[in-house]
Amino acid sequence: MTVTDSTKQYHYRPSHKPNQLLYGTGQVAVVTGWTVKQAIAKHLQQSEYAVIGQLYSPTRGINLLIRNLLANPHVRFLVVLNATKEDRNSGGTKCLLDFFEHGFAAGSSDTGKHCWMIRSSISGYIDMEVDAFALEQLRQNLVVKEVFSITEAVEQTRNFVAVTQQQEIQPWGVPLEFPIESVVPTVLPGTRYGHRIEGKTIAETWVKIIHRIKTTGTIRPTGYDGQWQELIDLMAIVTDEPEGFYFPEPNYLPCDRAFIQEYLSQILDDQPYREGVKYTYGQRLRSHFGRDQVEQVIQKLIGEIDAASAVMTLWDVKDHEKGGSPCLNHIWVRVVEQEISLTATLRSNDMFSAWAANAMGLRALQQHIRDEIAARSSYDLRMGPLITMSQSAHIYDDTWENVDRLIKQQYAVISKQLDYNDPCGNFLIEVTDGEIVVTQTTPGSGEVVACYSGKNPLKLLREICAASPSIRPDHSGYLGMELQKASECLKTGKLYNQDGK
Repeated sequence: MTVTDSTKQYHYRPSHKPNQLLYGTGQVAVVTGWTVKQAIAKHLQQSEYAVIGQLYSPTRGINLLIRNLLANPHVRFLVVLNATKEDRNSGGTKCLLDFFEHGFAAGSSDTGKHCWMIRSSISGYIDMEVDAFALEQLRQNLVVKEVFSITEAVEQTRNFVAVTQQQEIQPWGVPLEFPIESVVPTVLPGTRYGHRIEGKTIAETWVKIIHRIKTTGTIRPTGYDGQWQELIDLMAIVTDEPEGFYFPEPNYLPCDRAFIQEYLSQILDDQPYREGVKYTYGQRLRSHFGRDQVEQVIQKLIGEIDAASAVMTLWDVKDHEKGGSPCLNHIWVRVVEQEISLTATLRSNDMFSAWAANAMGLRALQQHIRDEIAARSSYDLRMGPLITMSQSAHIYDDTWENVDRLIKQQYAVISKQLDYNDPCGNFLIEVTDGEIVVTQTTPGSGEVVACYSGKNPLKLLREICAASPSIRPDHSGYLGMELQKASECLKTGKLYNQDGK
């Protein structure tokens, strides 16, 4: 059959994330994982496709992608690209393919919300508000093809175009839209700039980070059709991450061991240029500037162990012009008193979905540098802290529901696991000679470093906190209670006993 109007054009009208998509006038949708959509579009005419977009995450993206397809029933063909390891690691494209092949069933999301769960080994869900019959109609009326290279994606798209040129392919139905719930967070007052969060493990620190952002982060629009909550200049310090990494049981992190093993190579190893992949951190560190910066740092520290210039950079001045600049910009390695630390600066950091994996990759790099120094020299360094400086530390609005669940289930538990060792030292409180006397000692050795005395507990507390501004908040609260108790004993003549009733 020959089409009577082979030049018929359609217009893709998405209900969600319109600024993240490339539009054409055809009937083929192309979905990639992390391969950039422009790598496909530059090989095609706009008349050859309806839309091209990236599916970064199965839990955050498929629900919206399916809704957009339901709103555009003229799309009758779907090309799903799994070209790179990054595409496959994200899991989104695999879950999407499983939706069309295996379907869905009623279930619950990670947050306990009743929804349609995709029958897949990769977690993915669609809002229950989307009609099941409409989902089945979509599954039955789209021809889906998985491809494994950009060349194959272009060829398959054109094969589908050829079908539409041979016979008229009508829309499978009318555009369908379904209501979607929005989550509006409650934000408490707090500091916007400059934050410090510390934890023993990456998992513990991550929960504290998420809680801080969700509680006081500023809500701002993004360039990606949504909102985020953001804190500016957030320093996270991980003090005791074990070799091989700690994963809680059950694992509440947004990554698992299998994903991390694949991800580590993106930071540790050089990789050749591949079309559709803007960069990897490993490529930026190992070869982008014509030098292996990791090797340079190892050699630098072996020759000058206390050097303050063991620096690696991932930022290229050309990034201002071409876009797609790396989020990780700068790494500094330092050895102090036989302890090696690593500090990384990230200009933009998705703290919910990406920070934990970023931190594990950086910790692996830190371990690699330590091990290489030990193998090539007489230095056997201890692993010190991992420090990240996230200049824009944010969580996207499509994760707020998961964030609330994480905080509810994990933050209270972590908050109870207090370590009473304050780097500012210990404070011995006594009532003697008609005054409250506070003696400050160093942690560990107990050397006396300061002494404060007076009768007014508030004045004493302010004096102590002014002299030791980095005192832990819970420690200053404890001091306030003990000083007030000492003041009452001073007034009544009762015997004061620190930590007593």
